[in-house]
Amino acid sequence: MPELPEVAALAAYLRGRAVGLTVTGVDVVALSALKTYDPPLSALVGRQLTGAGYIGKYLDVDFGGLHLVTHLSRAGWLHYREHITPGPLRPGKGPIAVRVRFDDGSGFDLTEAGTQKRLAVHVVTNPRLIERVATLGPSALEVSLEEFATQIKRNAQIKGVLTDQRALSGIGNAYSDEILHLAKLSPFAMGSKLTAGQVSALYDAVRGTLHEAIARTEGQQAATLKSEKRAGLRVHGRTGLPCPVCGDTIREVSFATSNLQYCPTCQTKGKPLADRRLSKLVR
Repeated sequence: MPELPEVAALAAYLRGRAVGLTVTGVDVVALSALKTYDPPLSALVGRQLTGAGYIGKYLDVDFGGLHLVTHLSRAGWLHYREHITPGPLRPGKGPIAVRVRFDDGSGFDLTEAGTQKRLAVHVVTNPRLIERVATLGPSALEVSLEEFATQIKRNAQIKGVLTDQRALSGIGNAYSDEILHLAKLSPFAMGSKLTAGQVSALYDAVRGTLHEAIARTEGQQAATLKSEKRAGLRVHGRTGLPCPVCGDTIREVSFATSNLQYCPTCQTKGKPLADRRLSKLVR
């Protein structure tokens, strides 16, 4: 799933490539992706792209006060095409959900792989009109240490708190694993029981991990962002490989629809965490 660094990079790419271009057409291929109907997506036609940014894990593309806001979810992505082929797209014949065409012949596709179809596309005059955007917590990159401590110290496992967009916005499964590894914390440590020193270390790990990821994406095209993200990960997605810090074997805990990775030596005092599907978690 694209997280804050990748969405920020997509926004930066659009600002560098498409600001000033005028929309000449919008094709809706997957109606399931469209979450708003007034104003219609066709209202973008004739408008210039004036800016692009992010709100948590949402991409916000500004067309002169009308915002195309997208949550890419688990399998969504933005593909910029230098040359868009003419002619309509056929529904159900590929991963493209929405296509936006510009007056220089280029454009971008919002795509979604797989069958779950969770891509969300909104057209609004203000992103805060979207319910899930309005309920987002403070940005993980902009929150102060004091507010961070308030948001983090909850009676819940810290892995879940970091990925709860109502607590902090922008962090997902992959970067939460990286953050906890850097902070030397178990994914199942309780937020309410963290010491002041642990909270401070976690805050530094959040900022350090996200800033480092954003730096790696600087100048990257949309097509290379996914591979760049994978290349920079230390523990997430590296089950069975050696920890780059201590050399211990990276372990995994699996859930119904996701998994996490961690280093026992760095994070759990050498104790493997039990698989939640099989037994009670070790904290």
